[in-house]
Amino acid sequence: MPDPLATRKSLTAPLCLTVLALGLAACGETATLPGSEGFGPTPKLPAPNPTLLPTMHIAPATGWPAGGTPVAAAGLAVKAYASELDHPRWLYTLPNGDVLVAESNAPPKPEDGKGIKAWIMRKVMKRAGAGTPSANRISLLRDTDGDGVADTRAIFLQGLNSPFGMTLVGHDLYVATTDAVIRFPYKDGDLHIDQAGVKLVDLPAGPINHHWTKNVIADRSGEHLYVTVGSNSNVAERGMDNEVNRANVLEIDRASGRMRVFASGLRNPNGLAWQPQSGALWTAVNERDEIGSDLVPDYMTALKDGAFYGWPYSYYGQHVDTRVEPQRPDLVAAAAVPDYALGAHTASLGLAFNDGPLLPAHYAGGAFVGQHGSWNRKPRSGYKVIFVPFAQGRPAGTPEDVLTGFVNDKGEAQGRPVGVTLDRAGALLVADDVGNVIWRVTPAAPTK
Repeated sequence: MPDPLATRKSLTAPLCLTVLALGLAACGETATLPGSEGFGPTPKLPAPNPTLLPTMHIAPATGWPAGGTPVAAAGLAVKAYASELDHPRWLYTLPNGDVLVAESNAPPKPEDGKGIKAWIMRKVMKRAGAGTPSANRISLLRDTDGDGVADTRAIFLQGLNSPFGMTLVGHDLYVATTDAVIRFPYKDGDLHIDQAGVKLVDLPAGPINHHWTKNVIADRSGEHLYVTVGSNSNVAERGMDNEVNRANVLEIDRASGRMRVFASGLRNPNGLAWQPQSGALWTAVNERDEIGSDLVPDYMTALKDGAFYGWPYSYYGQHVDTRVEPQRPDLVAAAAVPDYALGAHTASLGLAFNDGPLLPAHYAGGAFVGQHGSWNRKPRSGYKVIFVPFAQGRPAGTPEDVLTGFVNDKGEAQGRPVGVTLDRAGALLVADDVGNVIWRVTPAAPTK
């Protein structure tokens, strides 16, 4: 007969640990600056405020109620382009107007979750909607009647290893999975690709694989691909030996597969986009955690070939992170200052420039940014899509909210925006990986 005391202990221990995790998730310090101070070309950077336990303040994921949608800015309207997806993360519009969506989540990372702190983080991230198994597929969405809603859905590619970025060059479709860039043959109108892909290059992955998302974009000539690879840690606490080719944007010669570091010191770059006026390659970067709710702002920046952006040794130029050992004052002295801060802990992931004809003229040439939302800030930040105006190829003003309402009045996340792109008509598409929806933003209908 089972020992009742042992049975009770076996049931109580996990429950107590869960209660502890949720209790610790409410601990930590609070921001002293308004969130707006962490935006723009010269964000305010107060002294670091580390705590014994990191601040954990999430919005528990619930999904949207029936008929629920985000709130669009004045002059804009939003509706679901496609729903009932499986953790949609990233989007790519094909030349014929079909939209590819990577339904994906983190792969197994057996060495990135050891110890009580990591256990607590897993529990917290699961409540935030990040604990679902990866569907490991790319779906194709097609709007055949032009009503702004996808009426055709097909599994385009499947059996991939946590796919994320996608880019088409001629008849070659490149997919960045968590551990490789893979080339697939594509012809216009395909609903499925059944042929096996050919690996172009391996990407850093392995049993830690802390930042697993890998994005890819092609240059205008199609000669080179650019791939984002995030760091294997928060601030190199596992040592720089585990950061080879990480915290970088890599340039890959498409013909030969030769790879080099294009820009480095970028803790977790995700979005990649060509600015239409300047032609510069911009990226959106998630900065480091655990030194306070006011630090460090995420950012977007135009990448300079060969530039170093500070991680892990410093942030925003020469602001030294004293947690990192050994220090590298030579690299700190050379660290480039990012162009535009996007708010502390906003988890700014998606980046797309508006070069389409549909949206109001006010949005011409500017950047849309999908902000997935904070876990390490109190009060919360992000959980919205913003717009940064540009003039002559440079940021030129304060950010504006485009889609809000992802967090309800109970503090629950109905959705979390990730990838953003424009469709062929020029509407803004937004991947929502908690709501499992692709949202479509257009001009509002004129009032009568």
